[in-house]
Amino acid sequence: MGIVAGLDSSPDFTRIVVCDSDTGAVLRQGHAPHPLESESGGRPSDVDPQAWLLSLGEAAGGGLLEGVQAIGVAAQPNALIALDQHGNTVRPALVGNDRRAQVAAADLIDGFGSREAWAQAVGCVPQAAQPVTKLRWLARTEPEAAQRVASLMQAHDWLVWQLLGRPARRTTDRGGASGTGYWSAATGAYRPDLVELALGHQVMLPEVIGPAEVAGTTPEGLLISAGTGETMAAAFGLGVQQGDAVVSLGASGSVMAVHHEALVDASGTITSLADATGMHLPVVHTLNAVRVLRGAAEMLGVADLEGLSDLAMKSTPGAHGLVLLPYLEGEKTPNLPHAAGTLTGLRRESMRPEHLARAAFEGMLCGLGDALDVLRGRGVEVRRVFLLGAAAELSAVQAAAPMLLGTQVVVPQPADYTAIGAARQAAWALTGQLPHWQGASAQVFEPGEELAVGQAVRQQYRTVREQSHPGALAASGS
Repeated sequence: MGIVAGLDSSPDFTRIVVCDSDTGAVLRQGHAPHPLESESGGRPSDVDPQAWLLSLGEAAGGGLLEGVQAIGVAAQPNALIALDQHGNTVRPALVGNDRRAQVAAADLIDGFGSREAWAQAVGCVPQAAQPVTKLRWLARTEPEAAQRVASLMQAHDWLVWQLLGRPARRTTDRGGASGTGYWSAATGAYRPDLVELALGHQVMLPEVIGPAEVAGTTPEGLLISAGTGETMAAAFGLGVQQGDAVVSLGASGSVMAVHHEALVDASGTITSLADATGMHLPVVHTLNAVRVLRGAAEMLGVADLEGLSDLAMKSTPGAHGLVLLPYLEGEKTPNLPHAAGTLTGLRRESMRPEHLARAAFEGMLCGLGDALDVLRGRGVEVRRVFLLGAAAELSAVQAAAPMLLGTQVVVPQPADYTAIGAARQAAWALTGQLPHWQGASAQVFEPGEELAVGQAVRQQYRTVREQSHPGALAASGS
């Protein structure tokens, strides 16, 4: 039996799990918070990477890593660490969805020609969160710092490099590289011209190594695997495979699926990422998910989402004809940034709190169903859907999701799947064999006889969507 560890350095915490390399059984765990701001007093989008190391050390305290033979590292996506020629940070890391870079995203699109040109080049269109866009912001806003940039890393790259003692060789993996905006999952190659377009000059980029490769060995003999981004590690930890999709219910939503090839989407609706196994993870985002439920709860004077769910369960599928088009913050799928929500079907008999609550759940899930249909429309096989997020535990979600998403729905038990995925990668690198760990413990919900009812609800929703925004989803790639 070998012992491996997985490290998840998220925006808020470092989480570590120590696992049996053969079975994946979690032997022990540790965690520690990250500071909310950089030590330099900068805004939350600016973070000193040393804080991640301090948090890692705290999480690993008390002999947590005793006996561990290999470590896998996953970390928050989209963090940009710019280093000078000596390997020192030029400025605090740029992390998260940095709204300061929104103008830079539009600038890059214009500079390269079009959204379609970007999608063809690297499988995505520049957005404020992406490293390539943050580079453009840095060049325009802090030109002196930008001129000193000699190499670039992301959060998991930098942590791996630090754990290895800052060797001359710097590495990353396909998953992390695919989110930068200057590496193509379709070709497996960097686009240095896009780095130069953003920053103004060429820099050194990490070597992209394979999913099972070893990044290096620490002076103490501890093997460090390739590492990857949080999204890819979570998918690996869940054990998703081809035919599986993952629907994440946050304030906004995302739908991703394992696919055998990269998808090039000229509209930019699909972001073409690579996964942690050598496959691909096309992703479609929505702006409205749990924020729809919270808005409905506030309108109805319900204390929490559990109360809203209980209320919705008093209604029936179709919400007595009420249809909520849930574009409360505009929408990304379809691309309607300035849209507002629409409530239709009001009749005297439907004007009851339980029907509005049911319409909120159905509207949220139909919006995510639209995102899922974008992937299906491009030939992505979906046999089952993993539903993630605290809202996945709500009875109204579990009752409506199978019929509205049109497939089996799996709700995994809460666990540190990102850290588990990182540990699984470490076991792969340690043994040279892809570990077949037992999948996530989960509840399974089938659409059953209500599938036809769900299809009728989806059709009613599509009719309202098309009346309100003709052709919008077709223009988004569905």
